[in-house]
Amino acid sequence: MAEAAPGEIQAAGAVLWRARAGGTETALVHRPRYDDWSFPKGKSLPGEHVLLTAVREVEEETSVRVALGRRLGSQSYLAEGKPKRVEYWAARPVSPERFAPNDETDALAWLPLAEARERLSYPRDQAMLETFTAGPLDTAPVILLRHASAVAKKEWRRGGHADLARPLSDRGQAQAAVLAGLLGCFAPAQVISSAAERCLATITPYAERTGAPVTAEPAFTVDSASGHGGDDWAETPAARSRVTEIVTAARPAWWARSWRPTRSRSSCPVTGWSPAPGSAGIAAAPAPTSSTGCWCSRARSRRPWTGIRLACAAPSQPAPRLPKAYWPGSASSRCCSAEASRRPPT
Repeated sequence: MAEAAPGEIQAAGAVLWRARAGGTETALVHRPRYDDWSFPKGKSLPGEHVLLTAVREVEEETSVRVALGRRLGSQSYLAEGKPKRVEYWAARPVSPERFAPNDETDALAWLPLAEARERLSYPRDQAMLETFTAGPLDTAPVILLRHASAVAKKEWRRGGHADLARPLSDRGQAQAAVLAGLLGCFAPAQVISSAAERCLATITPYAERTGAPVTAEPAFTVDSASGHGGDDWAETPAARSRVTEIVTAARPAWWARSWRPTRSRSSCPVTGWSPAPGSAGIAAAPAPTSSTGCWCSRARSRRPWTGIRLACAAPSQPAPRLPKAYWPGSASSRCCSAEASRRPPT
């Protein structure tokens, strides 16, 4: 998801859905200003992350609080003569469905997918609905985080301190606070972390906000002072096994780690994605393939979170190896997530 171009309107929304005995239904809103039917969406506030935009705008237009699922992609078009890009996610309600008409939307309709396609006013929204139905509907987010900005390694070592105790910098603490809000856009999750202080401090604000306990995982703990950390660290069998357990459990989970395999050239066995040689950013992901049951997309966001990678893998697939996620060469914190799907009746 690229940064907004100069003059481009940034917006976000969601394909809000629910499962019913007769099949899947999606929510459409009617906007009296345009007399049209569309998915709930809206413009980002100045400096607002698009994940937060999506959750806020859906709630404002439908009166429903949501948990985001997989990213569906974006729409780009002219709105009143200005370029506009809208990012979309799948989403499920996590609050009572009590619609209250307002100035922007005066009606909410929950419709079966086929009826929703006919009701939608714009071909671009019909195409987004097709993207939604082409992939798994119900997903469990599994988000992999590298720690936020930490105190410089050389400075910390000169003081004779152990690397595992190296803390976040002031900037990193601010990033961790921002991260707590972003992770709150998804369903509540188990929290797993390296035992390194910088990793624990990165995820603690989210854990305190949700009341989730933090589990320190030895398999994800790296002590760079021992010569086994940093860019040259190789995943261990224990780490691969633990990641397999997390991903195939189809249960929401966040885990924080401290290594940054920027030189990795191996591909993710679930998605088939691999970094482009010499690339300075996250490579484009392959298109969805029903034969493999894997869905993968990428997203870039505004600083300090410049990359969010979403991948969906059906739990019936072979257990994945540890994905060697590609991180751009900045010290900024990144997050890479995989989603394990549970497809309900459509």
